[in-house]
Amino acid sequence: MTRSKVRVRFAPSPTGPLHIGGVRTALFNYLFAKKHGGTFILRIEDTDSTRFVSNAEEYINESLAWLGLTVDEGVKEGGPFGPYKQSERKAIYKQYANLLLERGWAYYAFDTPEQLDALRAQCEAEKRTFAYDISTRTSLCNSLSLGDEETQRRISAGEPYVIRFKMPENVLVKASDLVRGDVTFNTNTLDDKVLYKSADELPTYHLANIVDDHLMEITHVIRGEEWLPSVPLHVMLYRAFGWEETMPQFAHLPLILKPSGKGKLSKRDGDKDGFPVFPLEYTSPEGEVASGYRESGYFPEAVINLLALLGWNPGTEQEIFSVEQLAEIFTIERVNKSGARFDPEKAKWFNHQYLIQKSDAQLAALFMPLLEQKGIAVDSQKLQTIVGLVKERVNFVSELWEQTHFFFEAPTAYDDKVVQKRWKDGVPAFMLQLADLLNEQPDWTVEALKHAASELISSNGQNFGNIMNALRLALVGGSFGPDLFTIVELLGKDETIKRIRAAVETIK
Repeated sequence: MTRSKVRVRFAPSPTGPLHIGGVRTALFNYLFAKKHGGTFILRIEDTDSTRFVSNAEEYINESLAWLGLTVDEGVKEGGPFGPYKQSERKAIYKQYANLLLERGWAYYAFDTPEQLDALRAQCEAEKRTFAYDISTRTSLCNSLSLGDEETQRRISAGEPYVIRFKMPENVLVKASDLVRGDVTFNTNTLDDKVLYKSADELPTYHLANIVDDHLMEITHVIRGEEWLPSVPLHVMLYRAFGWEETMPQFAHLPLILKPSGKGKLSKRDGDKDGFPVFPLEYTSPEGEVASGYRESGYFPEAVINLLALLGWNPGTEQEIFSVEQLAEIFTIERVNKSGARFDPEKAKWFNHQYLIQKSDAQLAALFMPLLEQKGIAVDSQKLQTIVGLVKERVNFVSELWEQTHFFFEAPTAYDDKVVQKRWKDGVPAFMLQLADLLNEQPDWTVEALKHAASELISSNGQNFGNIMNALRLALVGGSFGPDLFTIVELLGKDETIKRIRAAVETIK
């Protein structure tokens, strides 16, 4: 019996910041749920007590909220299948671990970590690989070799133990993956994974994952390809519990690769090349800070868009999609099998596309706090005009200052190369004439100012291009910026004349 209503889960471990690979997994689950009118669940898988980080769960929730990936059921949201945090479900897992023991699908093992390390070292010395499996388990310290009486004596004495899955001999395990097609494994190649640990009374990922997916009625498990080797164990667990008919469909997503295309994208790659690999800035308990997309100036919709196209193909040339558009057209069938190379420049390109889509008023509102931090007061309408002139030149709101600073501050230095090329012969003297002319202009508009300056340049036999470049140097300090007479108009008469005369006095 299959389940009709789509229910998917994003199930991160709170062991540190959420990598963008994890964000993409969350996104694909979210899009799949929305496409099918289903439910998107956030489950916190905190069974690894040794790697738990206190602020990681809050970070996960804040990241999804910033990206606009609304959770339908979760720790904060609640829901009919809770608790949604595995550490709060301990009694449930012990019950199901006991069920596997009763059915002969699992056994107790008392081997200490030191004993297992010694066996691994011995095998390594003999150029073999140690595995706790069909071929070795009867010779190791477990209930299969010790017998029921000794096993119970050890448990009663409080001796630490784990519960291992008893992988059957020579069984072909077939599974269908929505991305990779049918896959087949032989149980002889699989080891007896630990399912439960008495030391902390917590399950491992494998048991908790299967039990939770079944009890929460998950229909599709969409996760990273690093979990592909776990599929045969998970299929066998569904079989052992008698849940095969409601087993979810699997889809394993390709890796996000380094910009070079060689290997999985890591924090070190971001540190080395200066781009974030986490959605939000993260400070570790040790005080180490990792950059985030939000703090680096990316818009959440741009991050969503770029991640959607990492490993998924819409089937058209279109690249810009809202999350609503993505939800309409997303299909697992168009997820690629091969890894997707991350391109930092393409990420900036996506942000640029969303930046230029914003109105001048929206950008001015985003830019205004940066100016206020610098103690600069500016009329809102004027600021809208200014950002409208330069927004095509920037990828981030923070870059607007570099493109517009001369509107708010007079230059204190002048580009030497431009000075040597443009500020010579009779140019300084002519600039004073130009300042006098502009001071007399009653009509301070782009057209009138350009006409008056052109007539003066022509009547004095000056080179128009040279004088325009010299004027730009005086006003902005170099050879950059938007249309020159638009700058003149926006600076106003007093400031324009002041800057021309200051340049004549300063540049030698």
